[in-house]
Amino acid sequence: MRTSSRGFTRQRTTVSTVLGLLLVAVAATPAHADSVRSMQWHLDAMKAEKMWETSTGDGVTVAVIDSGVDATNPDLAGQVLKGLNLEHNVSGDEFKDYNGHGTGMAGIIAGTGKSRGGNGAFGLAPGAKILPIRIFDPTKAANQASADQAFDRDASTAIRYAVDHGAKIVNISLGHATGSQQLTAAVKYALDKGSLIFAAVGNSGDKANMVEYPAGTPGVVGVGAIGEDLRKTDESQYGGQVDLSAPGEDVVYACAGETGVCRGHGTSDATAIASASAALIWSKHPDWTNNQVLRVMLNTAGGPTSGAERTDYIGYGVVRPRIALKTPGDPGPADEYPLPDLAAAESAQPSAKPSQATGSSEGDDKPATAAPAAGTDSNTGLWIGLGIGAAALIGAAVTTLAIRSRRRKAAAAAPPTYTHQPPYPYPSQHQAAPSAFGPPPTAPPGSNSPLEGPSYGERPS
Repeated sequence: MRTSSRGFTRQRTTVSTVLGLLLVAVAATPAHADSVRSMQWHLDAMKAEKMWETSTGDGVTVAVIDSGVDATNPDLAGQVLKGLNLEHNVSGDEFKDYNGHGTGMAGIIAGTGKSRGGNGAFGLAPGAKILPIRIFDPTKAANQASADQAFDRDASTAIRYAVDHGAKIVNISLGHATGSQQLTAAVKYALDKGSLIFAAVGNSGDKANMVEYPAGTPGVVGVGAIGEDLRKTDESQYGGQVDLSAPGEDVVYACAGETGVCRGHGTSDATAIASASAALIWSKHPDWTNNQVLRVMLNTAGGPTSGAERTDYIGYGVVRPRIALKTPGDPGPADEYPLPDLAAAESAQPSAKPSQATGSSEGDDKPATAAPAAGTDSNTGLWIGLGIGAAALIGAAVTTLAIRSRRRKAAAAAPPTYTHQPPYPYPSQHQAAPSAFGPPPTAPPGSNSPLEGPSYGERPS
């Protein structure tokens, strides 16, 4: 599937070296407690308060498959449901966040702002509930092979658990280098059960830009990141796996730690914003199916200013839930998946994904029109790419992980046996990406030149 990619990566103080993951250290950024909401530019840009007059995400459950969610965070009080713990090598359960990443994702989605006398950190869908599912801690893996197996096993189990326990939306702000039949089957199960899965495309857009899964799995909405300038961030990965984009730069949110508030960036955060956007729409239209919710998101996205229906940089455009709530247009067929990758994969092979698709995004007051037509090309998932960002805590420095995901397109064939991207810093050498993963001819990796997008909530020029 394809969507625009802007990576909400978190940056925190240095953590530890992890197999298959990349750490980024960033100094903590202090801020006054009473200014938290004023720093949440993405909520202002998306006109969140105006949207909340129509929908807060009430009645919608979002599963957060991650490192656990700290339900004691005051901005998440009452928002976190009983979930599932699949990580038994770390003390605690799904409410014990072993690196802080999952709590941050939950905060971006459903933070209530109730802390600090109502001046805390808000999520985009403060009425939604969070179903926490804690999966394996990659620092506990003996080697890359065991990390691969653990991720595939836990992610697949978590997806099935989520939809079986009422989650309409599944947020996966992390990624892995290879796809599998087990993961593909779990995604198909979720779609058949009426849920949507959003996954981060990854934060190596200015580096290897290798596809990550589940963002590269057919049936998963791959999410990239944009900055305040409405352009793809340099780190946000690009390719056929990008379906939608969302804010992923300088994002302030409720998180784990003493201060309970963090500032970060990356496709992880962008994915959480996309998930929250879906929750707002679904809450307003509870009778819609997963296909209809996604179709409206695609049709109301702020598309490229070039006039293209879709690009490998931002996908079909930037999520605009306010437009989807105001003028959703015809949600279309209830039983037809709107992205072309799923049909292409089913007609070819389970692990294949499409390379190109045509999409549609409408302006501010225009109702939505037709969804993207199914494509014929396919891409196969390869590569390992668990990414970690170090997040900056507002007012204090803490150690946490931020796992990112990415996905790309490749030739339709059985997955090649490429060497996994090695862990950082061991070993020292990195395998070069295959030519199929090379940068698009229109711009080099990290280039923002073709990525100008419309203002949030405004008609594209």
